[in-house]
Amino acid sequence: MAVGKKDISCPPEAIGTPIKDEDLKKGKVTYYEDYPDLRYAWTAGQAISRFLNELKKGRLIATKCNECGRIMFPPRIFCELCFKPIDDWVYVKDTGVVQTFSISYIDPDARPLPEPIIVAVIAVDGASPKMGIMHVLGEVKPEDVYIGMKVKAVWKDEEEREGAITDIKYWKPVG
Repeated sequence: MAVGKKDISCPPEAIGTPIKDEDLKKGKVTYYEDYPDLRYAWTAGQAISRFLNELKKGRLIATKCNECGRIMFPPRIFCELCFKPIDDWVYVKDTGVVQTFSISYIDPDARPLPEPIIVAVIAVDGASPKMGIMHVLGEVKPEDVYIGMKVKAVWKDEEEREGAITDIKYWKPVG
């Protein structure tokens, strides 16, 4: 036994007797079997729910801290610098700048992709510094992507939107 460790093994008399299938079949063991009909409901929360609803309308929304003035995107319900609740909402543009990016030549199952996927963190215009959203880039070759590249959101058609981050198909270079 190692120094400082307690012996947690059970004495043989405390282990008990295993239940046998025949004891269950004969009713010697009391048990209860149930098949509950469980239904779950969940919410994305106040800030992200509104964010998703605005995406469906083709708009990007952020929250503003009245204490420090930061415009937070994606929106939050409290400022993590001031620890103040947020109740101001502001719209931001659907343009931005690539802060960082990654080029993937394989899918999540490590299979080769026919075309690489470029994932970027985008600083959205109108949001405070160090605020970004991760999304995919499109209409650009991997060798042409760079940090600081200006991009614009490419939206799904209005009738195809469902209130998800994928309502933005991808971000493409502009200018």
